[in-house]
Amino acid sequence: MTQHATITGNVTYTPGDGAPIKIPQGPVEITSAKDSATLSWTADNEAAGSAAIPRDQFEQYVRDGKIRLDH
Repeated sequence: MTQHATITGNVTYTPGDGAPIKIPQGPVEITSAKDSATLSWTADNEAAGSAAIPRDQFEQYVRDGKIRLDH
């Protein structure tokens, strides 16, 4: 199921063992799985971005108001 949302705060993902990378504020599409959420967006330079984050982290971002789900 795909859902639409808006990044409104500091939301990051960590690729592999690397440093956290910030997801730009603005609209995203979210595809949910049992243990993760995949966020997809288009950056200001028209580059497509995508990141999977653990379900617990995603839910914390929503509770903190950093990700606002569209209803």
